[in-house]
Amino acid sequence: MGLPKANRLKQRQDFDRVYQSGKRRRATGLHLVVLRQPLTGDSVEVLPIQVGISISKKVSKRAVVRNRIKRQLKAIVRQFLPRLEGGLRMVILVRSEALTYNYGQFLQELEQLLKKAEVLHGD
Repeated sequence: MGLPKANRLKQRQDFDRVYQSGKRRRATGLHLVVLRQPLTGDSVEVLPIQVGISISKKVSKRAVVRNRIKRQLKAIVRQFLPRLEGGLRMVILVRSEALTYNYGQFLQELEQLLKKAEVLHGD
C-alpha cells in the first residue's frame, strides 16, 4: 500500500522548491532533502507531511527495479509518518548503491537519515 494522497509530493515545482531550499542529509544508498514549512500567520493548522521519492534511470534502466524500490520506501515512510513532525516536505533520492539493499537496510538507513535531519520523534 502506498502513501495517502495528502502525504504525496507530486508537482515538479514542489520537488524543485525542496531541492533549492531544503537541508540535505546523505548516507550510502539514500539522500534526504528536508524542507520545513513555516506556519502561516495566525493559523495553528499543521500542514501534512509530504514525501516524494526520486530514483533516476541511472540507478537502473529497468522500471521494475525502480518501482520495487519506490514501493519499499513508501511502505517504510508510512510507518514513520506518526513519528515525524508536521509541516515537512521531504524528497528521498535513491543512489545506485541501494540496488543491493533489502527492506531492512532501507528501513535502517532511512531512520538514520531522519534522525540526522532531526525530524523523527520518539523511539
